[in-house]
Amino acid sequence: MSVVHVIHENPLWLPPLADAFDAAGVPWQELDLSSGTFDLSSVPPEGVFYNRMSASSHTRGHRYAAELTAAVLAWLSRHGRRVVNGPAALDLEISKVRQYAALEAAGLTVPRTVMVQDDRAALLAAAHRYFAGQPVILKPNRGGKGLGVRLFADVDALARQLDSLPQDEAPVDGIWLLQEYVRAPRPVITRAEFVGGRFVYAVEVDTTAGFELCPAEVCAVGDAACPVGETVVAEAPRFRILPDGIDAGLRAKLEAFLSQAGIDVAGIEFIQDDAGRTLVYDVNTNTNYNAGAEEAAGVAGTPRSGPGALARFLGAELAGGRRLAA
Repeated sequence: MSVVHVIHENPLWLPPLADAFDAAGVPWQELDLSSGTFDLSSVPPEGVFYNRMSASSHTRGHRYAAELTAAVLAWLSRHGRRVVNGPAALDLEISKVRQYAALEAAGLTVPRTVMVQDDRAALLAAAHRYFAGQPVILKPNRGGKGLGVRLFADVDALARQLDSLPQDEAPVDGIWLLQEYVRAPRPVITRAEFVGGRFVYAVEVDTTAGFELCPAEVCAVGDAACPVGETVVAEAPRFRILPDGIDAGLRAKLEAFLSQAGIDVAGIEFIQDDAGRTLVYDVNTNTNYNAGAEEAAGVAGTPRSGPGALARFLGAELAGGRRLAA
């Protein structure tokens, strides 16, 4: 029987998707690539393969899961299997530098970013050259859970604290990024969700309590390093689905970017600064959806939810492009 194979390394992210698959009647099974052995002379099973490998896999003890996934995707592609978020998508997932290059090629603006090899002297020299007299964000090229993402008041603050940064926050690929600090008129960012390369909805996120990889008014600028994490507990709702979506021109540019980049499913995060610029700073091809925001918007458990739209898209791919019944 042909099924949707969900490639992943973190089973904790599967339940919402499993519920949506079951509701839509889509047969599926997981393919855990936290480790594995594959006979490359064999033929892969039939079905659609949905890649959910994350750039943060190394933070869960799966240092080479992304590399294993890249090899498996090559094997699948060699045999003509349909891979959703295939090799090109994985390549951008694990490199902010390649993400930014692809975004700019599609006519989108990204924050000013300087790439530096993991060397203290080179990092400080670059910070002094490009960000003297201003706040600066330090982040790893291959991100994950906000580890290593720090905001510093100035280059001197970076110099004082650089040697004390936790070793496990060092970039796994040896590349640090220095990035401009974006001042937003409101402490929010927007995350636009896309399935099948098409816009589903946008979520406005209050960054007051912190937000993953957000170069916004999220941290107090001071000598204390500011970690930004995926999971932040806040009493008030922090995620709100925007009823009117996003600007049509921006939406068209983001969809064109996804098409050019070979990405089927993604959450794309952007921010508007106090000069009115819209800057895109993160593309997450292993997107997760906020259940509370979907519940408040009345789309939870429906085809208009993130998991619902994803299940219907993958089901249609499995059926050879035929739309599932409503």
